[in-house]
Amino acid sequence: MARITRRRALTALGATAAAVLAPPAGSAWADGHKHRPRPLWRAHAHNDYDHPRPLFDALDHRFGSVEADIFLVGDQLLIAHDATDLDPTRTLESLYLDPLARIVKANHGSVYRGYRQPLQLLIDIKTEGSSTYLELDRHLRRHKHLFTTYVHGRIVPGPVTAVISGDRAARVPMEAQTVRRAFYDGRLTDLGSPAPASFIPLISDNWTLNFTWQGVGAFPDAERQKLRNIIGQAHARGQKVRFWATPDLAGPARDALWTELLAADVDYFNTDDLAGLEAFLDAHR
Repeated sequence: MARITRRRALTALGATAAAVLAPPAGSAWADGHKHRPRPLWRAHAHNDYDHPRPLFDALDHRFGSVEADIFLVGDQLLIAHDATDLDPTRTLESLYLDPLARIVKANHGSVYRGYRQPLQLLIDIKTEGSSTYLELDRHLRRHKHLFTTYVHGRIVPGPVTAVISGDRAARVPMEAQTVRRAFYDGRLTDLGSPAPASFIPLISDNWTLNFTWQGVGAFPDAERQKLRNIIGQAHARGQKVRFWATPDLAGPARDALWTELLAADVDYFNTDDLAGLEAFLDAHR
């Protein structure tokens, strides 16, 4: 119970920050272009909403991707990892969509001023996928100029690219759309399938289900080759790769695994440790 109370207290702080149009002084994503370090496009904030300031903390650490878990409750999309943590004040609109719309407006059409590459918003559906996606689609359409859009076979870039993960039932209504403001997060089973990168731009999977190595000792040659084959095959089709459930405790094991991911040219590093990944990527530019 103490954990939930603390989280809600921190959320109140985040909601206050999100309501302010002007970005906090010194924010990496708000300062003038010549004074700001480059965004870390490969940095993915796993369970971003658990940080004291959802979205804003990740942007201050220059992350290129953030993750929001959603539950459909009535016609509201509530943000939480577990149903026991649901709070009607923590919505996708209030924590992500509205703040991103304000940031993009203030930055003249981009999340990071001076950079046109879109921020990835990975939306993980926790309730039934089809009905939740249809409601999500209605929310995304309220911000139609914010999102990269698929229009009758053509991709129209936007400052934010929404990618839908979680419950697999979202795939059916998404594939039926000729116009959509979101894309599908595939799994390794989708690698090499007929589905194009215009529908599945991202391949994500659980590291521990595919590799035994956890960063301790030597990386087995067969697993290193498997990793590079996966990434090479995805890149050949214009898709990006992310693994979750990688070691995330600061130390030699995590550094060793991140170093192998870097060498293999993985597209996203999954972490809850914003400062730790920022430091690692800056040190390995």
